[in-house]
Amino acid sequence: MSFDSIWHGDVLVTTMDDGENRLNPDSVAILHDAAAQVEQRQGASALVLTGSGKFFSNGLDLDRFAEHPEELGATVNELGRLFGRLLLLPCVTVAAINGHAFAGGALLTSVFNYRVMRADRGFWCLPEVDLKMPFTEGLFAGLSSHLSTSTLLEAMTTGRRYDGPAALASGIAHELVDGEGVLERAIGYAASMAEKAGSIMAGYKLQLFGEHAAKTGWMA
Repeated sequence: MSFDSIWHGDVLVTTMDDGENRLNPDSVAILHDAAAQVEQRQGASALVLTGSGKFFSNGLDLDRFAEHPEELGATVNELGRLFGRLLLLPCVTVAAINGHAFAGGALLTSVFNYRVMRADRGFWCLPEVDLKMPFTEGLFAGLSSHLSTSTLLEAMTTGRRYDGPAALASGIAHELVDGEGVLERAIGYAASMAEKAGSIMAGYKLQLFGEHAAKTGWMA
């Protein structure tokens, strides 16, 4: 699995480069490792997560779980715990949404403090309502940590596919970038915020997201 984490100055950039960047035990473990790198760093830091090609992430690895159904429940639980961990990182986190973010991939973007999305390609979508799939408490805690109730109501109950302009209008994205500049902009924003990392930021994150993180199981 090709998920790379490389420091660009004070910014750790984790790139998911595995086709549709599906979420499974291996990929979730790699993302936990990226979070651990940021937690262990002294001084300025920030985290950027992005995908590759047409996809940010297309959600859970359903093909793998069809072959290994025993992994599904544990992976969903661990994904929730990852959400809690990311919510409480003592630094600013940025999602560089380079392409499609569907289902679990869309949920993953939702726990990041700042979200930069490509203006001209890619959709953000929660198709679970049409798949008849409920959200666990942990996954919903992550999803609802940053997005408004009105946006959640539309996204969850309609399964709407948000393009860049619609995502910006709904608060799913904070900023749109044309063409291939999403990652560059995300790194630039993260670098501008890296000096703010530390114990004060950690305290703010706990105040803002502590109740959400507790529901993910990360703080149990």
